[in-house]
Amino acid sequence: MIGYTLVGSNDLARSKAFYDALFETIGVKRLMEFPTGGCAWGLDWSKPMFGVGKPYDGQAATFGNGTMIALAVDERAKVDTLHDKAVALGGQCEGKPGVRGEDGPQAFYAAYFRDLDGNKLCAFSVGPA
Repeated sequence: MIGYTLVGSNDLARSKAFYDALFETIGVKRLMEFPTGGCAWGLDWSKPMFGVGKPYDGQAATFGNGTMIALAVDERAKVDTLHDKAVALGGQCEGKPGVRGEDGPQAFYAAYFRDLDGNKLCAFSVGPA
């Protein structure tokens, strides 16, 4: 149902470098460049994309308190990789990788972090180790 998400940034060059390096760790590339300077990353056009851009109203970009975007990946190692890379790039840890709830065939394995503009993201996979 979700086609894409978009977070705001006050420094697009810095944000693009952050997300290029972050998403490269799981094989995700830029798919779209916006005329306004933003862009979007994804696996392909048939799947949801993640974008970054300046707010349309021209005001400063701010993050939403309670707003979070979750990035689904297919294995726990990619959750670890995304979290570690985000922190190495200057992002802030909001919850180290681990199982939330009980481990098992439908285990929810997740890690939480904020990007350089304070936007909160979650990387997660569902299933056994």
